Amino acid sequence: MINYSIFVIDDEQSSRNGISLALKNNYTARGFETAETALEAFTAGIPDLVLLDIGLPGMSGIEALKKIKEIDSEIIVIMITAFEDINTVITAMKLGAYDYVVKPIHIEALLVTIENALETIRLRKEVRFLQEKNLSENIPCFIGESKSIQNIMEFVDRVAQSPDTPVMVCGETGTGKELIASAIHFKSPNFKGPFVTLNCAAIPKDLIESELFGYEKGAFSGAHQTGKKGMVEKAAEGTLFLDEVGDLGLEAQAKLLRFLEDGEYYRVGGTEKLNVKTRVVSATNRDLETMIENELFRQDLYYRLAVIKVEIPKLAKRTDDILPIAHHFLLEFSGKFGKTFTGISPEAEKILLNHKWQGNIRELKNCLERAVLTGSGPLLSPDDIGLPPETEPARDRTGPAADKRVSLTEAGADIDAILQATEKEYFQKALALAKGNESKAARLLNLNYYTFRHRRKKLGL
Repeated sequence: MINYSIFVIDDEQSSRNGISLALKNNYTARGFETAETALEAFTAGIPDLVLLDIGLPGMSGIEALKKIKEIDSEIIVIMITAFEDINTVITAMKLGAYDYVVKPIHIEALLVTIENALETIRLRKEVRFLQEKNLSENIPCFIGESKSIQNIMEFVDRVAQSPDTPVMVCGETGTGKELIASAIHFKSPNFKGPFVTLNCAAIPKDLIESELFGYEKGAFSGAHQTGKKGMVEKAAEGTLFLDEVGDLGLEAQAKLLRFLEDGEYYRVGGTEKLNVKTRVVSATNRDLETMIENELFRQDLYYRLAVIKVEIPKLAKRTDDILPIAHHFLLEFSGKFGKTFTGISPEAEKILLNHKWQGNIRELKNCLERAVLTGSGPLLSPDDIGLPPETEPARDRTGPAADKRVSLTEAGADIDAILQATEKEYFQKALALAKGNESKAARLLNLNYYTFRHRRKKLGL
């Protein structure tokens, strides 16, 4: 069930309490005596709707309305007035107020007004709620800390908005190409449709066409008597993820190209032209441009598949992501195996950071699974990890804090505390510049919205 939050800003305690009491059964309501205290509370969470008294002490209701709309223009504001001053009401409506009510307030009429107002954002909030739920279930490991991953996820947010533009995801084996494809699906208008995966390398070349497009009964020896739907048909109104697309044979490439161009195809052994709408996301770890030169991959298909191209760097190039991902797997496998690990020792963290991770995230996951299964805890130790020490790679740290230098004396320095203080300072400055708007603050720090919320909560802001 979707929950809506409402701020009630009214200097009359009896009015404020009466409204809050009437709202509490259906909404999360908070009362404020002044606009100043309510605006301060915006930093902890922006409400869906504000009931705002025009005649407030200190900052007036009209001034508060301007501030609220500057923070987030989508917040619904209903004005409360002790008398129907038409000029003030017109001013409020011009500034973006949804409606107004006159004291003494009739609660039943107010509830109807609120319900009608929230209906304007219900669908948007429902979509956001479902997408966040699906994202938490489908891409838990791609909330990275490195700037490169933040940039990729920001890019994914943008390209996902189209329901049918083909996307190609490139990267080494184990970098998480399917997770990116999943993110594109669940952030797109197609997220309620199916997410269908086909590993082109795992299907024999003489069967790939029937897997893609399906077949009619009796199409070939061994075919099911009722025929079979292909992956394209199963992915209708959703997303079809073609993993290892570079392994497709030339004949299958030609038929895939035809489908991408007009959405039409034939089942194997069929004469009826079929048509479906689906977004195709492909992935490969192969050099398709070299394959094109060697006439092993069609150039026209490559350009059609790679309308949008996403390049995922290998894990060794984004070392800021290693420990967050390792801690995720530590918790996952501790629960799976009934262990009580609470963290990773500093010595073990150093080994994890220095390892080359040729197998990328997949290798890191396997390493943590083995370590948790064989270790005893409560901290993961170097012996649990079982990796040899390696030469430390260059850290991939970029951004405003990269140029800061810490004076180090014989007394030493608490680097974790320094980094946390620096991060907290930048978050506070970003929130101040954005006037409490988390989306704007996240953009100022080159973070996506979900990671910004996670790190802000971690910093206690």
